[in-house]
Order: sequence, then C-alpha cells, then structure tokens
Amino acid sequence: MSEVTKPHWITVPQIGDSRLGYISVAEFGKQVPFEIRRVYWTYYTPNDVTRGGHAHRELHQLIFAVSGHIEITVVDRHLERHTFQLDKPSEGVYVPPMCWRDLRFSHSAVLLCLASSEYNEADYFRTFAEFEACLSK
Repeated sequence: MSEVTKPHWITVPQIGDSRLGYISVAEFGKQVPFEIRRVYWTYYTPNDVTRGGHAHRELHQLIFAVSGHIEITVVDRHLERHTFQLDKPSEGVYVPPMCWRDLRFSHSAVLLCLASSEYNEADYFRTFAEFEACLSK
C-alpha cells in the first residue's frame, strides 16, 4: 500500500432508489485501501460531547456517519487541519495513521468505522502533546 498521509473522502456505491431504499458496499481493494480487521460503531453520543481526542501510530480507518451528522476534525502528520462534515451514508473519511482526530455528533448520529487492525492500546497517542512530540522527532 502506498503511503497516504492526508485524510480524504472516499465514496462507496449507493445502490437502490427512494421507493425501496438503498444499500452501500465498501470492499477491500476497491473503495477501502486497507484490509479490514475490525468493524465498530458508536451511537447515542450526546451532542455536547467531543469523542476521539487521540491518534494512532499504525491504524488506518474509514469512518462513516450511517445516520445523522458527524463533524470530524483531523490534524495530519504535517500538522495541517482538515474538517469533514459526514452526513451521507455513502461517503466516508479515510484517516491514515499518524492523524489526530476529534469528532462531534448530532443526537441521532451513528458512526461506523472500518479499521485495519484489532484494538491495541499501544497504538494510541492519548495526548496531543505526545502526538506532536513524536512528529518532531
């Protein structure tokens, strides 16, 4: 896999119509630029709470708002800030390793995350200072 250092939009197919509903599909090697090893979702997050507040050393993620609205702010390894408004189930944000993220949810938001590895606490930067210090090495 080539080294991608900036977060960016990834659109997956939206199949169906308004009469019957829709299905979206994300496949490794097509829309997903990494092998999926874990899938998780968050929901019932109060809209006055900011989640995230961390970065990963190795983990790749593709994040979708399958319901509601999620604002994700990402600081990449070049300390450039990117803000994305997720509000379409067929559009996700790819977050490469070494990117800090903060997320704000609407009341009804459901976040779906495709991740490149299982949970590993050692992969996390839990403070922005620790993240920033690693980047300056």
